[in-house]
Amino acid sequence: MNRNPTIVIALGAAGMLWLAALAGRSAPPAPSAQVVTVAPAAQPFAPSLQGTRPDGAVRVAPDDSVVADAQLIELFDYYLSTVGEKSPAAVRAEIERELDRTLRPPAAAAAKRVLARYIAYRQALAALETDAKLSGPDAAALKRRLAALHGLRAQYFSQREIAAIFGREDAANADALARMEIRDDHTLTAQQKRERLAALDASLPAAVRAAREAPLKIVRVQEEAERLRASGAGDDDVFRLRADAFGADAAGRLAAVDREEAEWKRRIDTYLAARRGLQGEAAVAALRSRMFSVDEQRRLAAYE
Repeated sequence: MNRNPTIVIALGAAGMLWLAALAGRSAPPAPSAQVVTVAPAAQPFAPSLQGTRPDGAVRVAPDDSVVADAQLIELFDYYLSTVGEKSPAAVRAEIERELDRTLRPPAAAAAKRVLARYIAYRQALAALETDAKLSGPDAAALKRRLAALHGLRAQYFSQREIAAIFGREDAANADALARMEIRDDHTLTAQQKRERLAALDASLPAAVRAAREAPLKIVRVQEEAERLRASGAGDDDVFRLRADAFGADAAGRLAAVDREEAEWKRRIDTYLAARRGLQGEAAVAALRSRMFSVDEQRRLAAYE
């Protein structure tokens, strides 16, 4: 559940569902740092966290300092995503309680200091993103936004921390800017633009290429799974297809997503059939309350 804010790249809901099921971890840290994960609470802090595990981890050095990196930010964002369900003060207090519960006191104190800086950064980022002077669809506007973003980060993090926390995002932003500049360059022919974009593709690190291609691969595999089912194939055939593409663990998680979605659709069909036989909104509301939780009822409008 990576909820790290970004200024350029966003995923649709369907992509997020599949990427969540396929999500992997970052490269293992250097052996000098101990990786500490946060265990799930007995009771979820907010309803949206029900059935999930905390993202990220804390890398603790032998001197009990903590490493400000992407994994630590993932942990913070796991809880910060519940702002709205809970007040900002309550969310921050919950993060600090989990740090105290999980880490030794010096390491917990160090992690709280990073948390304070990150929260301040997010608040400043929200203000930056509403600045009309930074808006615009062209490469020049994107350059202004990225320059402002880099200047803002430097107010809260060291250059080493910026590289560790935002390195992947910055690489994606730089690539997006380079592509936008090529597309906006009216001195280039269509063929020259294709050649330069192809050169950019070839120069990308393998990991970045894989990340760029992942959403398309997901769509292709899902289309093939639907084709298999339409031809009479069963769940085992779909599992093998997905396991070949993503690995057995991811195929198992995607199968679980399928089962949950199928169960939801069965409940919707049952509800809609029962609803047709009712008279009056009060009776419909009573049926709705019997069959669905408050959170689930928010999804019903699309089906009704």
